[in-house]
Amino acid sequence: MAVSVDPRSSSRGPSRRSERPRITCDDPARRDLLCGGGAAALSLLLGGLLGDASPALAEAVAGPVPELDAVAVRIVTDSYQFAVAPGRKLDGLSVEHFGWGIAPDRPPGRTLVSEFGLSMHVTSRRGEETRRTLVDFGFTPEALNNNLSLLGVQPSEIDALVLSHGHYDHFGGLAGFLGQARGQLRPGLPFHVGGEDCFCARTWTAPPVKGDFGVIDREALKAANLAVTSTERPALVADHGFTSGQIDQRSFETLLSPSAMKLGFAHGSGCYPGGQAQDEGGQGLIPDQFRHEIATAFNLKGHGLVILTSCSHRGVVNAIRQAQAVSGIEKVHAVIGGFHLAPYPPDYVRQTIATLKEIGPDFVVPLHCTGETFYEIAKTEMPKALVRAYTGTRLVFNGSAT
Repeated sequence: MAVSVDPRSSSRGPSRRSERPRITCDDPARRDLLCGGGAAALSLLLGGLLGDASPALAEAVAGPVPELDAVAVRIVTDSYQFAVAPGRKLDGLSVEHFGWGIAPDRPPGRTLVSEFGLSMHVTSRRGEETRRTLVDFGFTPEALNNNLSLLGVQPSEIDALVLSHGHYDHFGGLAGFLGQARGQLRPGLPFHVGGEDCFCARTWTAPPVKGDFGVIDREALKAANLAVTSTERPALVADHGFTSGQIDQRSFETLLSPSAMKLGFAHGSGCYPGGQAQDEGGQGLIPDQFRHEIATAFNLKGHGLVILTSCSHRGVVNAIRQAQAVSGIEKVHAVIGGFHLAPYPPDYVRQTIATLKEIGPDFVVPLHCTGETFYEIAKTEMPKALVRAYTGTRLVFNGSAT
């Protein structure tokens, strides 16, 4: 199911529609809030979140996904950086690094901030049409707002926001970003999530430190007049990209759940218990299965898919297979993001790399939670495909006949 994103015209202005969001369910047999008997409750949920916003119905992926002339992915926030790392040009890819936060007319001041979180900014082009999408928001607003400013990302130019899943290292900077960008973001800006459980409060239960892992500030979404869009099923993002929809577990990959989520609503935030599968009803803590996690992908003309996996709790291979199935495109040009392999033993990492070699992406860019074991093994197993990127790195992919 997909609910409410921006209008389907090429105009960058807000929609003039005044009706409440419409809800559709393409699978009435589903047992959760988004389909079956839960549509009325979801309508109330969105109405309360969006206030006077008037988003249009999202266009689900049906038929060929858009074909793009160029895709540039900027790593806004990641775990670390190298100011003196040299850029390089590969066949079909230009790798550009940020360097220092310095200028000819002033002494050094701010520079990029790295933290254990992830945020990526995508600029895509189709003919004369350009779209800009911000995927995830890192751990802190201080890092996110600082880095967006230094990298020249203008909030007023953003066409869509995507949150891959409900972990704090991906949404921690969101409320602070929305607050600082107030008055700059387009009214009714699409904000894509993978399901109601994205909004559940969470507790981190894995080593080395256990504790409160935060909850999304729904009041901040309302104040920013975002068009909150649940894309359980694949849906277009700003007319150029597409979300994977919820990711099936169809490969050898196993899910390690480092967090638990609390069902229920308190102090204006949380998730509705009716939004979860019936066998998980109630108000207590339950292991996080990441059913809401989504990847974001783009179809580059003549080259195939550029897939942003974000964190891959349900498996990087599963995320790739989902994007392939959604788009009908087998060729994978690049896989970028966290592969969530740091907690796994070396043999499991080797099996993942062996499967990636079978899939055959032209470029593999590990970030965030992937772990050093993956990088060390991949240097030997797939040296031509492996690309190192850091906070501030810009990866520019050009399609054919541009």
